[in-house]
Amino acid sequence: MTTMQSDHNPLFNAAKSSFSRPSWAFTLLLFAAAATLTLHVTTRAISPLPDIGAAAAPETCSALFRAPPPRRLVKSIADFGGVGDGATSNTAAFRRAVEFLEKSGGGGGGAQLNVPRGRWVTGSFNLTSDFTLFLEDGAVILGSQDPEEWPIIEALPSYGRGREREGGRHISLIHGNSLTNVVITGNNGTIDGQGKMWWDLWWNRTLKNTRGHLVELVNSHNILISNLTFRNSPFWTIHPVYCSNVVIKDMTILAPLNAPNTDGIDPDSSTNVCIEDCYIESGDDLVAVKSGWDQYGIATAKPSVNITVRRVSGTTPTCSGIGIGSEMSGGISNVLVEDLYIRDSAAGVRIKTDKGRGGYITNITIQNVVMERVKVPLRFSRGADDHPDEKWDPNALPLVRGIRISNVVSKDSRKPPLLVGIEGAPFQDICMRNVSLLGISPSQRWSCEFVSGFSDGVTPMPCLELQRNGSSSWC
Repeated sequence: MTTMQSDHNPLFNAAKSSFSRPSWAFTLLLFAAAATLTLHVTTRAISPLPDIGAAAAPETCSALFRAPPPRRLVKSIADFGGVGDGATSNTAAFRRAVEFLEKSGGGGGGAQLNVPRGRWVTGSFNLTSDFTLFLEDGAVILGSQDPEEWPIIEALPSYGRGREREGGRHISLIHGNSLTNVVITGNNGTIDGQGKMWWDLWWNRTLKNTRGHLVELVNSHNILISNLTFRNSPFWTIHPVYCSNVVIKDMTILAPLNAPNTDGIDPDSSTNVCIEDCYIESGDDLVAVKSGWDQYGIATAKPSVNITVRRVSGTTPTCSGIGIGSEMSGGISNVLVEDLYIRDSAAGVRIKTDKGRGGYITNITIQNVVMERVKVPLRFSRGADDHPDEKWDPNALPLVRGIRISNVVSKDSRKPPLLVGIEGAPFQDICMRNVSLLGISPSQRWSCEFVSGFSDGVTPMPCLELQRNGSSSWC
């Protein structure tokens, strides 16, 4: 994976009121301001900023998605009886449309379903391969308020049951399984899950089955999700699981900040995932990398590998900007997170695991991070006490090693980092360089246990566990 050499400072707030989706030019401006402040908080030499000229272009991993030729067959949902009046159910119309386009196949060139301006109420529907779902300007897909239109499907093998309730789970609003060459995009149209109905069931403890995602793709390859606004997912918003070559870019993802478990993007047991240029407001993690739950994830053994998260910004008052885990039993490795901006959140960067998880978290690089008013900027935690059933193995300990964090500025930090590993399975080779946590009182000390590593240019002074390693050649 390639990296960018830039330093950050949280001077983002003045523009946030008019900010809905991150722009590269604005982000560069932010990074330049960051470097200025960092010079005041560390005596270390700072790498120069890249030349911001015509040749400067944002790094991208979007080439993971191999764009298909233009779809030969293009239809509108209105061609299948769809009515965009915000009241009529279009579930049957969407299902008919996908079935027709799947059979027709565009003469081998694939097919596209256009959703015109309007408000199109629908229950869950499945996509097909070699297919584009395109939302035109002003198009809004609304999730049905009838739970029967979100059917129950089997639990994922790597979870063994629904994530919230035993047994099966509600299907996602837009779903796909064993697909290739799928695009979900448009001219900034909107997909709104109308999730309050589901949040109320969760709050009232009357939820019978695990809530559905807004978009879930399973066992699929070569996927692009871009240039749309996703709102009010019942549960996790975008969930690629057992997938490969997935690109999610130029997305705005919004949910009320108290909406339960409305993660933004959760790559899960997937390989080669690119998440770029997204703005997320959520009641849970903005981005969470996962790979299965306890013994079921261990047995399924599908890791998340080669995950890039770049130029993502947003807020979550209850969770973290970037989370690794807590479901990570299939393993997570080779993750690059850079150019991240997090404000008004419970945590900035969080690694979550526990006894019984097994698996591993290795080779994680997190760099160029700006935080404002984040309660705990860096948090590695155990003790979720969160298991699918009584069959979990307390001797299945996770391996956590090779966590590199650099070029971080946190303004108005509330609490010092909390780095807590597991007895018998300490978190090792934690490298921190050029980390400035502003606002923490000198009397507040880092909380560290069962961790080891190296630090350089970190203020305030980190715990002894990050100062004891005599050699930094690995860092």
